[in-house]
Amino acid sequence: MRIFVTGASGWIGSAVVPELTGAGHQVVGLARSEASADALTAAGAEVVRGTVDDLDVLRDAAAASDGVIHLAFKHDIAFAGGFKDAAEADRRAVDVLGDALAGTDRPFVLASGVVGLAPGRQATERDMPAVDGSPISIRMATARAVLALASRGVRSSVVRVSPTCHGDGDNGFMAALVDIARAKGVSGYLGDGANRWPAVHRLDAARLFRLAVEKAPAGSVLHGVAEQGVEIRAVAEVIGRHLDVPVTAVAPEDAAGHFAWLGPFLGLDSPASNTLTRELVGWEPTGPGLLEDLDKGHYFATPAGEIPA
Repeated sequence: MRIFVTGASGWIGSAVVPELTGAGHQVVGLARSEASADALTAAGAEVVRGTVDDLDVLRDAAAASDGVIHLAFKHDIAFAGGFKDAAEADRRAVDVLGDALAGTDRPFVLASGVVGLAPGRQATERDMPAVDGSPISIRMATARAVLALASRGVRSSVVRVSPTCHGDGDNGFMAALVDIARAKGVSGYLGDGANRWPAVHRLDAARLFRLAVEKAPAGSVLHGVAEQGVEIRAVAEVIGRHLDVPVTAVAPEDAAGHFAWLGPFLGLDSPASNTLTRELVGWEPTGPGLLEDLDKGHYFATPAGEIPA
C-alpha cells in the first residue's frame, strides 16, 4: 500500500516508517522542516512538505494514498500551555483527512492515548472517554470522530498509545523524570508511588500501527500497551539507583514545585489492557519492559539540561 504518514519523523513515526517499508509498503511522509525531509528520504520514504495546518496538503496527500496513519500532534504547543489550540488544530486535520478518504474503504489510523480512560481501574479497548468540553476532551472527541468514519466508508481505527513509549533516544516522560532527579538530587514519586502507568517499547508500538493500517476492522480501538501498569515507585527506584541519589516520596501538594509540568501526570493511576488488541490484529509485544529498558542505561547518558532532542 501507499501510506501517508503524518508525524513521520517523530519519536514513534521514525520507527513506523521502517516498519512499513520493511513490510513492503510505500511511505509518503509529511515533513515540516529540511531536517525531517532529509531523515525521511534517508529512510526510503517519499516526502510531502507541510504541517498539520496545511489542510490542502493533507487533503491531496490522503486522496492520493491507499491509507493514512495520523501521528502528528503539536506537542510543543500543548505542553507550553496551548493544549486547546493544539487539539483544535488536530481536529481540523483529522476532519480533512477523513473527508478525503470517505467512501473509499481505505484505512485511517489515528494515534491517541490511554491515560485518563478509567482512573483507578484497568481500562479496556471498549472504554470510551467522556467528552465534557475540557481542552483535553477535544482530543477525545477527535478520536470518536475517527471511529465514526466507519459509517462513511472508511476503515478507521484508533491506536491508544501508552504514556510511556520508551526506547533509546526517548525524550518524553521518562527522560524528564531522570532530568528532574538529577536537578533535585532525589528520585521522587508522588504519594506511595503505587499508581500505575502503561508502557510500550517504541518498536512494538510501530508494529502495532502497521498491523492497524493493514487489518484493523473499521471502527476498532487498539491499545498500544505492552505492560498494563508499571508502578511509578519502581521507576523512581531504578532512576535513583543509576544516578546514586535517594529515592523519596513527594507529597501530592508539592507535585508542581518538584515535578513542574510533569506534576499533573505523575500521580495518575491508569492501567490498561491489551487483550482485545491481541485478538483483533495478532499483536504480540516482544521488546524489553520499561524497567528493563531503564536499566540498560541509555536514559542516564546525557547530563541534566541536555536531554536529546
